[in-house]
Amino acid sequence: MRVLLTGGFGFIGSRFVRLLLNPGEGESGWPVEQVVNLDKVTYAANPDLLADLSGDPRLLPVRGDICDAELLADLFSRHDFDAVVHLAAESHVDRSIDSPEAFVRTNVLGTFHLLEAARNHCRHRSAAAKEKRFLFLNVSTDEVYGSLPPMAAAFTEADGYAPNNPYAASKAGAAHLGRAYFHTYGLPVITANGSNNYGPGQFPEKLIPLMISKILRGETLPVYGDGLQVRDWLHVDDYGRALLAMLHQGRPGEVYHVGGRCELTNLEVIHRLVALVNEHLPPDSRRSAEALVRFVPDRPGHDRRYAIDCSKIERELGWNARETADSGFRKTVQWYLEHPEWMERIADRYRGERLGRSL
Repeated sequence: MRVLLTGGFGFIGSRFVRLLLNPGEGESGWPVEQVVNLDKVTYAANPDLLADLSGDPRLLPVRGDICDAELLADLFSRHDFDAVVHLAAESHVDRSIDSPEAFVRTNVLGTFHLLEAARNHCRHRSAAAKEKRFLFLNVSTDEVYGSLPPMAAAFTEADGYAPNNPYAASKAGAAHLGRAYFHTYGLPVITANGSNNYGPGQFPEKLIPLMISKILRGETLPVYGDGLQVRDWLHVDDYGRALLAMLHQGRPGEVYHVGGRCELTNLEVIHRLVALVNEHLPPDSRRSAEALVRFVPDRPGHDRRYAIDCSKIERELGWNARETADSGFRKTVQWYLEHPEWMERIADRYRGERLGRSL
């Protein structure tokens, strides 16, 4: 199998590269001949996350923009891909409030260019190549569905989109394009809607790494609104296994929800992180969540709750999340404690300042 992976130097992408090249015992899949990692290397990308794989001949990094149609055509021509796993995206809601145009360009227009390149590729494949499976895996988010009422059942794949911020709207647009290319052109597209990912190597503008870094430094922890916004937390490696299952067993034209079955408020997450960090600090240096938390004005358009029903992928593809909040959060805190240099190296790109206050 030859795979074009977009955004492989990002948080989810870098973990998925490892799974593609070295699937765990019992994981489904075919041998991977080559992974072409197309990445623009923006502020959130981190080539260091794959530095130890730089000698693997199966991994080819290519620096470039998914909006570059000529580059895409050249890559498809030279590598005869069997699959596209599209992870590249502008992904931080707060940044989308300040700079929505960048999100529309990358997430909508970039997805369009990839779909077009894949469509042209499929049209011109040799007869022998057309006998092999080709798949375009379009990676999306639970945020496209908008806010879920407190006691309502989790969103299913049959629910309609109702995005409430520019990031979610751009991802909804990308997902709609993927659906259209399946129904109009017969391009074999699968859409993956994942819940809030967390784990090793996540850029620290996101809640969990941001809070861990601030707890370690004893800084105040800014909490939007009342902190009772609910998210379903999913360990990045569980998400990677779900994407691998879709890549090899998923049905084209389908949407699969991937959730952690782990709904927590932001305040609950912070309290768990403080307790886990305290396990590694001497008694006289331990932190108090109550003392560190500082409530700040809420994010514009902040959705109250996200939750998605992942029964379909569990039933059809045999996937289940392996990490719980206890195990996954513990492993994540441990990783950041063991890699302080990682946070230091990216401090010039983000120092924990608040974004997304433009109105």
